[in-house]
Parts: sequence; C-alpha cells; structure tokens
Amino acid sequence: MRRISGRPARTGGDSPVNQRDASRPPQSGKGRARRGRRNHHGQGCEAQPYGAPMNTSLGLTGAAVALGIGLLIGLERERHKGRGDSRTCAGLRTFAITALLGYVAMQVGGSLLLGVMAICVALLVTVVYWRSLNSDPGVTSEVALLTVLLLGAMCGTAPELAIAIGVVVAGLLAYRQKLHHFARSQLSEAEMRDGLVLLIAALVVLPLAPDRYIGPYAAINLRTICTLTVLLMTVGAIGHIAVRTLGRRYGYVISAIASGFASSTVTIASMGHIAATEPDNVKVLGAAALFSNLATVTQVGLILGTVDIGLLRPMWWPLLGGATATALYGLCLMFPRPARGANQPIKVGGAFNLKLALIVTLAMTGITFLSSAMLDRFGEVGVMVTATLSGFADAHSSTASIASLAKSGQLPFDAIAGPMLIAISSNSLSKCLVAWISGGHRFAAYVIPGQILLTLAMWAGTWAQ
Repeated sequence: MRRISGRPARTGGDSPVNQRDASRPPQSGKGRARRGRRNHHGQGCEAQPYGAPMNTSLGLTGAAVALGIGLLIGLERERHKGRGDSRTCAGLRTFAITALLGYVAMQVGGSLLLGVMAICVALLVTVVYWRSLNSDPGVTSEVALLTVLLLGAMCGTAPELAIAIGVVVAGLLAYRQKLHHFARSQLSEAEMRDGLVLLIAALVVLPLAPDRYIGPYAAINLRTICTLTVLLMTVGAIGHIAVRTLGRRYGYVISAIASGFASSTVTIASMGHIAATEPDNVKVLGAAALFSNLATVTQVGLILGTVDIGLLRPMWWPLLGGATATALYGLCLMFPRPARGANQPIKVGGAFNLKLALIVTLAMTGITFLSSAMLDRFGEVGVMVTATLSGFADAHSSTASIASLAKSGQLPFDAIAGPMLIAISSNSLSKCLVAWISGGHRFAAYVIPGQILLTLAMWAGTWAQ
C-alpha cells in the first residue's frame, strides 16, 4: 500500500461514509426528494411538494390595479380624442393595454424588459406624433401613455403610490381647460413672481440657514429669522388667495383665523401691510387682525389641556372672556356693511410685500434681543419677569413653559393664571407695536382698542374665577 505524506491511504471500503451508506436501507426516488435539499450554509431547506398551488393573489392584485389605472386615464382620453381622421392616437383600450404591458414586462423580465418596452412604445408614439403634427402639435396624450406604462410597472411593488399618481394624472388631464384659464387669465405676473420668491425662500434659503444662536446674549438665530420671514410671506399669500376666492369681507377674516394658529403677531403684521396698500378696507382688515387672537386663545387652551387637563380649570373663565370680547369687537367692526371698500372690485397685485416682511421680522428680532438683554442684565427674578419678557415675542412658548413648570410640581396649578396672563398682556403690547409699524395709525386705531379689550376681559375672568 502506498503512503502519501506519511499517512496510509484509505480505500473506499474502509471509509466511514461508505460503511454508513452500506448499512442504510435503500430509498426510492420519492423518499430522497422528501429529504429536501441543503442550502449553501448547510441548513436543511424543506422542499415544496410537486404540484402545490402557487399564491397568485399578489399578482392578480397588481394586475387589477394596473388595469384600473389604464382604464381611468384611458376613459378620460377617450372622451377627448375626437373622431375621424383628426382623432388622437390613444384611447380607452390603448391605455388599458399599455398599463398591463408595463406590469407584465416588469414581472416577467424586470427592469431590462421594461426598458425595452418603454423604448418601443416611445418609438411608436414618436411616429404617431410626427404624422399628426400638423393637426395636433400637443404631446399630452403621448406623454400620458408613457406614464401609464411606468405606472403599470410600479403596480407590482408600490400599488398604492401608483394609484395616487394615476388619479393625479387623470385629474390634470380632466381639468386642463380650467388650469389653462387659471394660468392665462387668473394668475397675474406679480403673483407668479411672488410665488417663485416664496418657494425659493422656503425650499432653498430656509434649509440652508444655520439653526444656532449667535451675537450678543445669544439672541439672534438666523433660522428663526428666515422662518418668520417665510411665515409672514405665507400668511400674506394665504390671505391673498382667500380674498381672491371669497372676497375682501370674509376672505381676510377666514385667512387671519387660520394663520393665527401659526402666529397671530405675524398675521396682524400682514393685515397691517394690506391696510397700508388698501386704505378703504382698513376697518375690515382691523377686524381680521383681531380675529387672529381667537386662534391664540384656542391654542393656549390646547397647550394647557395637552400638558394636563387640570390646568384648564384656573384658566377657563379668562380664556372664555377673551374669546367672547374679541369676537364681539370684531363683529362690530365688520357690521354694518361698509359703504365702500369691501364691495369694490378686487385689484389683482402681488401676494405679499417682501420688504415689509423683512422689516417686521427685524422688529420682532429686536424685541427678542431686548428681552434677552434684560434677562442677562437683571437675572432670573421669577416666573413673572420671565413670562413678561418672553411674551413680547411669543405667547405660546411662555404658555408651554409655565404649563411645564406646573406639571413638574414647581408651580401650583392655581398659581399659573398670573404669569400666564402677564405673558399674554405683554404679547398684546407687542401686537400693538407691530400693528402701528405695519399698518400706520389708522390700522392701529382699530387694533389697539381690541387688544386692550381682550387683555382686560381675560384679567376680569381671573377675578371672577
């Protein structure tokens, strides 16, 4: 027997594996199949019995979604494709088949086959467009057909997203006349420019602004300044849209209440800017500015109830009194109907004034800087002083901080009314200053008495508690 590397060679008969195989009874082909296979990790994999039914529910669902998208968009195109020689290239059947083609191509051949089908459909669409160039230079149906192909392919992995996009595409196709009328007749050049400025400020400048405090007393935050500027422009745009839709009398009020949940002070500044350019509507704008306080009162109640429902007990009557006084004073400004101004034709102009937005933002930043300087100079002398200084900039943050102190046990529940009303009072003073700066003395003459009435009503509610 030969020796390799000093070890005796083992014959096949002496192998332990062969000995186990020899002692094991023979198995049929089916028995070996039932033993299953082993994967590359050496673990057993249970084999699926031959002839077992496949789970096709997912495939049928995706195909049904693709067919539905194709039928939806194809139905809209069928109604507008025309008749005879002037009809467009695709209708109900073409869109439905194209959606199914995209789904089947993605399921059978993956991205490669889908790309080939997309190229083929694009070539067919190009030929059809070239032949109908003289009668119909548009490419809406052709682009929609390619979109349906891709949406059909998407139905296998993200059917919900495919349905949403399909509905949006069908809506854009169905409302094309109204969209064309809006873009050509309703939307002015100034509104288009202001919309682009707002999008640039919100989507480009704001994310790039650093979110940290700089300068003396660490009171300046560029992200906060940009946020206030964007918010002021947004409030102006919302008010402009509401006025274009509902008219001056009710559009300003509804937009002011909705915008007041973001910032009542910014809303008052926006209404003041509009009053400076529309002096005939100063009374209605003053009412709208005051109605934004309803959002402030409501939000204070929501903050207290969110922190602890028991915090609403000492503030129930002050909040109710402030809301009632604001609503009554605002209705007195709105009614009776003014003799002129609110019924005049709406002048289409810009949606907001960027220069005024920057001025108001810098004024609010100056108030914040002054509050920080006072706190640094005199120190923490109690919750009252802190609430007074922070209330100049924002009543909501003061409310949240006071509620947190009460929730943690550092301040009794019955003692929150005093510092909270001081914060709201200082915020009312800040709103009066903003109203004077943004809208002038005529606008401030309507806003300041309403703010004083709101403050007195809330203090009276505390005394009547």
